Amino acid sequence: MKLKKIHHIAIICSNYEVSKDFYVRILGLTPIQEVYREDRDSYKLDLEVNGHYQIELFSFPNPPARPSYPEAAGLRHLAFEVDDIEEAVRHLTTMQVEVEDIRIDPCTQKKFTFFADPDGLPIELYEG
Repeated sequence: MKLKKIHHIAIICSNYEVSKDFYVRILGLTPIQEVYREDRDSYKLDLEVNGHYQIELFSFPNPPARPSYPEAAGLRHLAFEVDDIEEAVRHLTTMQVEVEDIRIDPCTQKKFTFFADPDGLPIELYEG
């Protein structure tokens, strides 16, 4: 088997409208298609990152909370590459998003930081 690339990442949110606003207005992802699946009482929003389909945002009635602290087994966080991390942090803070201090990756010497989506999903920004 030869894996070619990551096709998409699925995110289940607790409040669809709040998360949709966060990923579209604050992070700047572009909606591709939005559908309501009546049989599941669920929305599905396909989003693109820089011209590439990558994220599916789902709503489901009463999803359980995601354990983040202490860190749980499984997917740890979602990471986005940016050209200018200071500019990205300024943008997020003007949108009232709490962002951790910028740190240096000891292995690559690249700058990175973390913040969270409305459900507490850790998101990393990594300067490429």
